[in-house]
Amino acid sequence: MKKEILKKGFLNLCTAKSMAELYEANFKQVSKYVHATSRGHEAIQTALGLQLLPQDYAFPYYRDDAMLLAFGMQPYDLMLQLLAKKNDPFSGGRTYYSHPSIKDDDKPKVPHQSSATGMQAIPATGVAMGMQYLEKQNLENTVLDMSSRAQSRDIKPITVCSLGDASVTEGEIAEAFQMAALKQMPILYLVQDNGWDISANAEETRAQNAYEYARGFNGLEAISIDGANFMESYDALEKVIATIRKERRPFLVHARVPLLNHHTSGVRMEWYRDDLDEARSRDPYPVLKKQLLDNGFTEKEVKDLEVKAKKKVEADFKKALKAEDPKPEDLFTNDFVPTPITEEKGERSPEGADKVVMVDCALFAVEELMKEDKACLLYGQDVGGRLGGVFREAATLAQKFGDDRVFNTPIQEAFIVGSTVGMSAVGLKPIVEVQFADYIWPGLNQLFTEVSRSCYLSNGKWPVSMILRVPIGAYGSGGPYHSSSVESVITNIRGIKIAYPSNGADLKGLIKAAYHDLNPVVILEHKGLYWSKVPGTLTATSVEPSEDYVLPFGKAWVLQEIWKQEDVETLTVVTYGMGVHWAYNASGELDMRDQIEIIDLRTLFPLDEETIMKSVKKTGKCLVITEEPSNNSFARALAGKIQEECFQYLDAPVMTIGSENMPAIPLNSTLEQTMIPSTEKVKKKIEDLLDY
Repeated sequence: MKKEILKKGFLNLCTAKSMAELYEANFKQVSKYVHATSRGHEAIQTALGLQLLPQDYAFPYYRDDAMLLAFGMQPYDLMLQLLAKKNDPFSGGRTYYSHPSIKDDDKPKVPHQSSATGMQAIPATGVAMGMQYLEKQNLENTVLDMSSRAQSRDIKPITVCSLGDASVTEGEIAEAFQMAALKQMPILYLVQDNGWDISANAEETRAQNAYEYARGFNGLEAISIDGANFMESYDALEKVIATIRKERRPFLVHARVPLLNHHTSGVRMEWYRDDLDEARSRDPYPVLKKQLLDNGFTEKEVKDLEVKAKKKVEADFKKALKAEDPKPEDLFTNDFVPTPITEEKGERSPEGADKVVMVDCALFAVEELMKEDKACLLYGQDVGGRLGGVFREAATLAQKFGDDRVFNTPIQEAFIVGSTVGMSAVGLKPIVEVQFADYIWPGLNQLFTEVSRSCYLSNGKWPVSMILRVPIGAYGSGGPYHSSSVESVITNIRGIKIAYPSNGADLKGLIKAAYHDLNPVVILEHKGLYWSKVPGTLTATSVEPSEDYVLPFGKAWVLQEIWKQEDVETLTVVTYGMGVHWAYNASGELDMRDQIEIIDLRTLFPLDEETIMKSVKKTGKCLVITEEPSNNSFARALAGKIQEECFQYLDAPVMTIGSENMPAIPLNSTLEQTMIPSTEKVKKKIEDLLDY
């Protein structure tokens, strides 16, 4: 091994070790915010960090401060995050120590990730999947930002996902390993095994270590090494990284390391550890120090490196303590990046265009986007060439654009959702599907923890540009696992945009707007409107809008507008999706279209509050219609907001109507219709409210 590598490695290890010791010496001062350090893990982290290139992508975990130093970050940078300072380069003081997000030209790219206790494996694998796609499509030079590859343009990038051993027991890890092995992606999973969870040890919590576990995934090659030995770690990783760069296949490196500091600053090791003497006997610091002395370094040279590291750490800490804290107004930045779509444009009803069902409007929108942009791809369960989606919403797309752009995934909702973080990070625009809203629950961890928070917690560096399509709603005896409405859960996830259109033209315009938006978008598509098979929903069909038609988010549609009338009772109906058709049909059957103003929200976030409040102040009464059970729902919250803002204008309480408050929608058609709203039920509620 070259002396220069040993020198860099030792200086990096000493720097990380000095930081841990300084934090401990100033425990009361630095432990206002919880943190963990790499003490005991420094050798393997340094060995990896020194070998990655600016075109590589890395997903460190919360103990990887030595790895970040090896990437080129300074102690001062990490300390700004430790102390949650305004100029923390990763998050602006928003997230924990050693939770990086890096987009510098001269360093490996680090997209935002959560607390990194396993969830990061799916976004990381999404990056590797994106790299593979770009290579297959010959798009590396047009989609992937090449500014960071000027020095090494001919070296293929890899993805690295760093994990603690305890996290490997999670189900989402299995999803990531499965896809990496199945598709042979260029990714390295580095598992740092210190034998501990928090207070639970390996014997209590897992049947095998990560090396043994990985061997069950055909196509995922695994090795196990002494991660406390710098030279062994560097040499092993050098071979693995070279193989991945050349052969483009996944590896797992299981690195055995001691934990020589607390789990975190909030969980002290002396409270529960009975193995500290044994752990200290495996300290990587004296091992690497001896390796320097054995390779021609003098005692003085080694001592000088130690002193240099300690002085740098102490100076940076003093500087970080004086750094500026965030201001209150800093709270309100970078939740979203600005969208270019702010106005309705294009022809909504072009002359001579065919009238099509709602599902075809969506299909044609995606097809046009895929023709326009090779960065666009579609994946999910059963969307590939054999079926083209269970609702035929992807019919013919795989045949037209190829199996690399339109493909099936396993039954892995977490992977489908979370992989979009990585795909977006390499410059792609994934459109993904969850087959039914009932199946979204396994994906919520990724949607909430990774997708929705990436822009905000990376301080605007890593917005996730993706579209998640979700067929939703009840009709035709779909039963308890194909009929649910879930918008109240989705609308409680901040950091995503949500559409719920009622007709094909809106759906096409919103898909186009979502595609050009750099933020994550969930589109809820009522499957009962797809084909207008439900009686009374023919108005969901539309003349197909032009290819350039876009409909901005946050603009409701007053589809039935009325004048203010003093001599008759008037009413505003606020609704979305199927509720629009119930309201429209009910007002017609009551012959009250001149008394009832209907607002189709189109998007649940952003919400067009201005249009809603203006209408309610005019009519004096309001009914909010939802297909969800109304208790604790989005609709009930909206009703409360309306009542709060329009109280002095109201002639009656704001009312809601939704499904019956039962745990699930029954299979039997009589029970299904008894549970969900209908035109008849809405008519009765309107009459009650007008008579109030």
